[in-house]
Amino acid sequence: MTILIEQPALESQAEEWKRRVDSKELVFNGGFVVPSPTSNSGFEAPEINSFGNSFRDYNAETERQKSVEEFYKQQHINQTYDFVQKMRKDYEKLDKAVMSIWECCELLNSVVDDSDPDLDEPQIQHLLQSAEAIRKDHPDEDWLHLTALIHDLGKVLLLPEFGSLPQWAVVGDTFPVGCAFDEGNIHHKYFRDNPDNDNPAYNAKNGIYKERCGLDNVAMSWGHDDYMYMVAKENGTTLPPAALFIIRYHSFYPLHKAGKYTHLMNEEDEENLKWLHIFNKYDLYSKSKVLVDVEKVKPYYQSLIDKVRSTGIYVLIYVMLKL
Repeated sequence: MTILIEQPALESQAEEWKRRVDSKELVFNGGFVVPSPTSNSGFEAPEINSFGNSFRDYNAETERQKSVEEFYKQQHINQTYDFVQKMRKDYEKLDKAVMSIWECCELLNSVVDDSDPDLDEPQIQHLLQSAEAIRKDHPDEDWLHLTALIHDLGKVLLLPEFGSLPQWAVVGDTFPVGCAFDEGNIHHKYFRDNPDNDNPAYNAKNGIYKERCGLDNVAMSWGHDDYMYMVAKENGTTLPPAALFIIRYHSFYPLHKAGKYTHLMNEEDEENLKWLHIFNKYDLYSKSKVLVDVEKVKPYYQSLIDKVRSTGIYVLIYVMLKL
């Protein structure tokens, strides 16, 4: 999978902030800017998921909960620093074939995320549900619509074309490897059987890292997030930094929900985290049994893809398949 980017020169951050303030867009947290929703019928986050439980309730006693817990047991035992390095080396070659964004989205029709306690629908529905929810509140931020559409494309790693990786190597909450496994991780108890847990080089708070080294310098557990991020970086993408941060860390719930691992962040991470907090509302709470009519919304997303392909605005993306 590869991403090729063309993008015009961006305004300086100061100019962008001034422009948004002048246009009465919302400013908070010392100058961080978020566009105000422009729709009166915006996205309403539900209180319960499609199974009648609270979102991300990993203790609800359901058949789904049992399989989710077994998933995390396997993930926590097998995601070691050495495993992550091996997977990154194997997949960074990018010696793949080419297909369109929409074709890649359609591949996800056959993928269901075993780690998700809130949804058991094919992943193309999750992509469109999150993108459509953002579109309701922020119709002019098409870069964010596009980020939502592609943020989970790395889940194609589950498919034969990409090596049929096990679910624990593709989905689920992510976390740093090479340092101590924080108790803020879901089902933390299963890390006791991870070989790195007994390795003095890896089981200290900072492990192999320096405090405030920046998340770009931290190895994350291998999966669809890090794969899609790696693809973008290896191809010199100029997607907005916030979009890349969202792609790599949207499953890093120990950070953006539990507030853990902040000692590894630098100032740039702290700014980008604010965009991830915005994105997470739509990524998490849009999951529903009310399915998006794929054929109805396809023209909009296809026009967005065609627009960026023909004008060079924001991004030009190709998705590469492993042969």
